[in-house]
Amino acid sequence: MDENCAPHDTCVPTGVPGLDYVLGGGFLRRGFYLLQGDPGSGKTTFALQYLMECGRRGEPGLYVTLTETKADLELACRSHGWALDSVEICDLTRADFNLAGKSDYVVFHPSEVELGETTRQILAEVERTKPQHLVFDGLSELRLLAADPLRYRRQLLSLKHHFEQQGTTVLLLDDRSNPMGHIQPESLVGGNIVLEKYLPGYGGARRRLSVTKVRGADFRDGYHDYEIRKGGVVVHPRLVAAEHHDRFEPKMFASGVANLDKMLEGGLQAGTTTLLLGPAGVGKSTIGMQYVAKALKEGRRAAVFTFDEVIETLFARSEKLCLDGIRGHIASGQLHAQQVDPAELSPGEFADKVSRVVEEGAKVIVIDSLNGYLSAMPEERFLTTHLHELFSYLNQKGVVTIVVVAQHGLLMANAAELDVSYLADTVLLLRYFEVDAQIRQAVSVFKKRTGPHERSLRELLITKSGVQVGEPLRDFRGILTGVPQYEGKVRPLVEGEAGDA
Repeated sequence: MDENCAPHDTCVPTGVPGLDYVLGGGFLRRGFYLLQGDPGSGKTTFALQYLMECGRRGEPGLYVTLTETKADLELACRSHGWALDSVEICDLTRADFNLAGKSDYVVFHPSEVELGETTRQILAEVERTKPQHLVFDGLSELRLLAADPLRYRRQLLSLKHHFEQQGTTVLLLDDRSNPMGHIQPESLVGGNIVLEKYLPGYGGARRRLSVTKVRGADFRDGYHDYEIRKGGVVVHPRLVAAEHHDRFEPKMFASGVANLDKMLEGGLQAGTTTLLLGPAGVGKSTIGMQYVAKALKEGRRAAVFTFDEVIETLFARSEKLCLDGIRGHIASGQLHAQQVDPAELSPGEFADKVSRVVEEGAKVIVIDSLNGYLSAMPEERFLTTHLHELFSYLNQKGVVTIVVVAQHGLLMANAAELDVSYLADTVLLLRYFEVDAQIRQAVSVFKKRTGPHERSLRELLITKSGVQVGEPLRDFRGILTGVPQYEGKVRPLVEGEAGDA
């Protein structure tokens, strides 16, 4: 992680995985930060996670709340398995001046008295606890107490100056309700983080954050997906392929199927992306697993992300066809296999999962399928850009990436939902064709940027013993139409009984 803090400051870890990377190292010590978001976006969880991390480092923290009671905060902590022992709570939600019937002032306006009393209580608690880190939950309530834009701004500046003198790092929480004219708190703080939450047409809520300013640090702008899970908030920083350039040897990765490797002039080259394109059931996933099996046999790490298939079905099929002992490879950590729930995924989260297995040493990655990835994010914009960044990152890491793409139709397959063939270095095209009232399969290399390849079509046969690729189908015409015409004397078809792909 790059830490670009100013020389006279040190960075304070936030305790939120991924957020320090986005902020350029964490919060600047003695900084004055604003965390904005609508109710339910996770502001309280962020803040508690930050103070608990400070407590683990032995730095006292204080949580001042005008919105949620101490009981509410304890309940939130229990839901994540936390204890509030290391965090001091200043609960001002039930102060006497906030209760009904306690604001009968004659000479002064109630807001003047209540704002002053609130400020005094906060400063008294700060003086008592002497925190190094402070969270103030209730900027919208402070606006209501101020009742006047000028008073509100002056009060914020006064608090900022006081905490700077005390050397306290401050995080303000704002639910963006009760706006006060043109007064924007962003202009008064050194750093601003905005949380967003929205509900797609189907599935769980999607959340993302952006950092709009951090004085004195080189932060990463743009949107970064995050999720709230048991144990706290996890941020998935936006993947920028240009930041990841590794030197690697351009090795060839074979499939272990002789004729298939012959078609590709040795196999797939490290640092390339391959599309396996064809209709459902034609054998795309099985060919992808052939490369995984071969890599595991050679001692390399691999990863499989399946959107469409139940993980147990993948295991059973892979063990039967090409990979005995797949569970042993998973147990040893050599293979990472994960079933992805399409309704609970964001592009940033998926990219983060992939990058983690790459950092752990995976050299072959199978994504099965691109159609499932698209179905997971039907309302997301710029999906092609997300894929471009992901594929570029994997290529620059020297990974062999294999992406399965299902086309609509059987004999006459139609185009895929999203044309990403231009992003791939290699494209394998699989087709059904009919001969003597039997459905057979053919495979061809449609494109290979990194070197020569065979341009003929060969028969593909998947049996109980594994994958076979036959000789070129030279005496057939019109194979890609699905109904070829035979023009030779001897039919060069593979002998054997086809099984389920």
